[in-house]
Amino acid sequence: MTYPNEIKIILVDDHKLLRGGLKKIIEQKSNMHIIGEASNGREAIKICSKLLPNVIVMDVSMPGLNGIESARQIHKTNPDIKIIGLSMHSSKQFIQGMFNAGASAYLLKDGDGDELIAAITIVMQHKKYLSKGINQEFLTLLRKGEALEKTQLSAREKEVLQLIAEGNSSKKIGDILFLSSKTVDVHRNNIMKKIDLHTIPELTKYAILKGLTTLDL
Repeated sequence: MTYPNEIKIILVDDHKLLRGGLKKIIEQKSNMHIIGEASNGREAIKICSKLLPNVIVMDVSMPGLNGIESARQIHKTNPDIKIIGLSMHSSKQFIQGMFNAGASAYLLKDGDGDELIAAITIVMQHKKYLSKGINQEFLTLLRKGEALEKTQLSAREKEVLQLIAEGNSSKKIGDILFLSSKTVDVHRNNIMKKIDLHTIPELTKYAILKGLTTLDL
């Protein structure tokens, strides 16, 4: 049974143990309920379209499809869902990436349970929240409506770039994205032209710099 003030939440993280800890914290609140879990970005997109949560608490750095691109796709089709990015990274590119993708909050993983509950409560009031451990200047810019830096790659190109940086072949990328190897190669060539980088190590460094992937996946 659902109630008018119930907050329905989906947890997305590739570490089951972390999801279990978050679930325990959240469900201490009588009006907050976990209605689903996902271990990666693609799975998150699928279950969100079926379950339609109020809030998604999502890891920013996940292999295959990172939290930024997952958030972008979810926000595009379901803009009313509030997305909270969860990360160990406080770098500018990760924060910008999540908010540009439509997230309403960004939390650091070393924060406490009270901050997580506070963030959920605040985003449900249609407000933005930024972890206390991060320079609040970012939130000030958001409140002023100032545009944050955006990359010039398309959503599909970012997906391909992440998978390239994570060491996948064109064939493997094609299998994951349901594309032909030839189409993947076209995307890769377009990426190289757009950002003027032409080797796999250069592309990998760029993907890390832009928050598309990390070295610790």
